[in-house]
Amino acid sequence: MTVSSKQIKALRDLTSAGVIDCKNALEEASGDMKKARLLLREKGKERALKKAGRETSQGLVHAYIHHGDKVGAMVKVLCETDFVAKTVAFKDLVHHIAMQAAALKPETKKALLASCDIKDPSKKISDLVAEVVSQVGENIQVGDFVIYEIN
Repeated sequence: MTVSSKQIKALRDLTSAGVIDCKNALEEASGDMKKARLLLREKGKERALKKAGRETSQGLVHAYIHHGDKVGAMVKVLCETDFVAKTVAFKDLVHHIAMQAAALKPETKKALLASCDIKDPSKKISDLVAEVVSQVGENIQVGDFVIYEIN
């Protein structure tokens, strides 16, 4: 099936995946946007698994204070290079993870990664990490996090 550049652009806007990846996913899904998104998500998870063993010695520490100034979270998210740590995609991911931690107050890193995204409940935080890994081409690991709360 031939897909249009308009379809490819629409899928890219939704997923931030590469042009060729979007084109291939749309062709495999026979133009079905929903199915193509799922294919890209699976491909992102596969890429993340391949990169999981790489050393992560760079990254960011980010603090998020929830509205009302009664709850805050500080997270450390690691990547392979300082170049990736400075990208918008990585910074957005780190902010989102801090927001998620402040909102849900998970007990462990495993619980944080397994939690449903507060903005898109069809995804888990681990899915968001895999998407950014696929986008930037580096291993990303959620390090430590701390929740502060005034009752």
